[in-house]
Amino acid sequence: MRLARAVDSALLAIAVFIFLFIVLFPFYWIVLSSFTPKYELFTIPPRYWFSTFTLENYQALANSIPLVRYFVNSLLFAAGSSLVSVAAAFLASYALARIQFHGANLIFIAFVISIALPQIGGLVPLFELFKSTNLINTYHGLVILMSSLVLPFTIWILVPFLRQIPYEIEEAAIMDGARLPQLFWFITLPIMRPALVTMFIINFIIAWNELIYPLVFATSGSNKTLSVGLVELAVQPTAGGGRPWDLLSAMSVVMIVPILVLVLLFQRLIVSGLTRGAIK
Repeated sequence: MRLARAVDSALLAIAVFIFLFIVLFPFYWIVLSSFTPKYELFTIPPRYWFSTFTLENYQALANSIPLVRYFVNSLLFAAGSSLVSVAAAFLASYALARIQFHGANLIFIAFVISIALPQIGGLVPLFELFKSTNLINTYHGLVILMSSLVLPFTIWILVPFLRQIPYEIEEAAIMDGARLPQLFWFITLPIMRPALVTMFIINFIIAWNELIYPLVFATSGSNKTLSVGLVELAVQPTAGGGRPWDLLSAMSVVMIVPILVLVLLFQRLIVSGLTRGAIK
């Protein structure tokens, strides 16, 4: 019996180790490459630790593209679209979960179905629409676009969460004279705060990593994001004719670190917000 448990524990440990290696090794290799001189990136045999630590790749990256501007653009794009989508989804989910009207379930199902639609399918109509309304290459255009894309997913998460909240709490507030804005601000919003913060973080990550829509709808240098900058570096011609892996590695680290810090800081909130209700 003990031998069987020991074998099971050993197999589990091996499986966890293999999983962590497959998941984490690419990130480690990117970080290692970003601090390695260009001429040492493809040495044979490969080096798995820092032989010559350098910041030249980051300096070359800052000289190749407007890194600070792209970083600020990504921050505004991700934060703005997350804030707008969560605010709109909160109001929509409250209507779908609390107000009885014909077609409520149909609208909710339509939101769920829209999540499964491929992004590329709506690219051309959206571009024509945004072009006719002069929203191409604008911050607010990108925020509106990304908010509309993550809105169905946010509603899909918030509606079941809101349905877990007993309506008797709001009924008691209504009997005490509370009106709808007061219900939102003093009753529903505090209870929903963990879910709203969780969805803000998730939407921020989605928008931060988004490539297709910023690439199509932000063609001017003043609105481009870090993901677009990564593509610019990938197609940038080099002296040897290959990819600038030194710059691409540094750019990848610049994109990964803010998201990694965000997830590590709020990992408990993300998990708890998605797996349990807000009733205390």
